[in-house]
Amino acid sequence: MAELTHINEQGRAKMVDVSEKADTKRIGIASGRICMQPETFTLITDGKIKKGDVLAVAQVAGIMAAKKTWEIIPMCHPLLLTGVDIHFELHPEVSEIEAIASVRTGKTGIEMEALHAVSAALLTIYDMCKAVDRGMVIKDILLLEKDGGKSGHYVRS
Repeated sequence: MAELTHINEQGRAKMVDVSEKADTKRIGIASGRICMQPETFTLITDGKIKKGDVLAVAQVAGIMAAKKTWEIIPMCHPLLLTGVDIHFELHPEVSEIEAIASVRTGKTGIEMEALHAVSAALLTIYDMCKAVDRGMVIKDILLLEKDGGKSGHYVRS
């Protein structure tokens, strides 16, 4: 079992010092899904949700969330992100939208930014569509891939 890095000598939480870490190319990719009624899915894909273009707003929300992760997750560092991309895969056969976030940086971390981006994108879809479908379910938020840094390359099998 790896040593806990976010605990100080007194057993209390601390933010890890990353000042000595080398800059390396890092990428984090995460995904998640939101399930909805078929009618809601159709309203989204037909552009008929009254609040506007659901996927465009969710995409911007995901990008903003990646940039602000350090303000929400207590032990995350403010990162200089070099790229954030959110895209959506539509699954009409099950009335689901999958959000996939790809985030890049150079110093530390990156998986939390990708996971936060996906979460915010899916929550934005829920927010924009809740007037027509309060039963939507957000599920399966997970890290797909992380590369860079001393922990090496991780790919979900």
